[in-house]
Amino acid sequence: MTGTIGGIWGFFLLYFWTQESRATHAVTVPMTAVDHWVGVSQSALLPYASLWVYVALAPALARDLAGVRKYVSGALIMAFLGLATYWFFPTTTPAFGVHWSDYPALQVLKTADRGGNAFPSLHVAFAVYSGAIIAGELRSISAPPWVRGASWLWCAAIVYSTLATRQHVAIDVAGGLVVAAVALLACGSRAMTRLIRADSGTQAS
Repeated sequence: MTGTIGGIWGFFLLYFWTQESRATHAVTVPMTAVDHWVGVSQSALLPYASLWVYVALAPALARDLAGVRKYVSGALIMAFLGLATYWFFPTTTPAFGVHWSDYPALQVLKTADRGGNAFPSLHVAFAVYSGAIIAGELRSISAPPWVRGASWLWCAAIVYSTLATRQHVAIDVAGGLVVAAVALLACGSRAMTRLIRADSGTQAS
């Protein structure tokens, strides 16, 4: 847990340094129909903030040190891809035309994180990557289906929250999904393989 907290703090230092350093070069990521469909929700701040609890579950549930190392390897890959993209292709979210004073909690978030480093969404990347790892870990301990389902619902809520808090737009979310997939594949794709085998076994039975 201490290592997870230290890693998160180290990531944030680089994240905000990159955001400040490249702010004047940032390109605005356009909105899509999905963004207009998803409304602003102050309650979405809770699942948004819960990401840092969710990502801590994956190493906590690992059966051995090798599992922890594999998770950390993927996390480092995602952080590298995200920060490299933010540096060489800086982006920012659009001006949504929202009166943030009507959403006090979100206004605090916007003050702390001003919408830079938009594409890809590392919030989405870490949620989906962790969700895949956690799914494999829960299957390995024969956790009941409702527990695995709850984990994926939590993951989905985090992804949704990135849009509902207007921290990201749909294009950023798509980029985050790609980053998560790259990390899973680069780490040997064992988590994805377990998911496929488990699904195949379920269909066969």
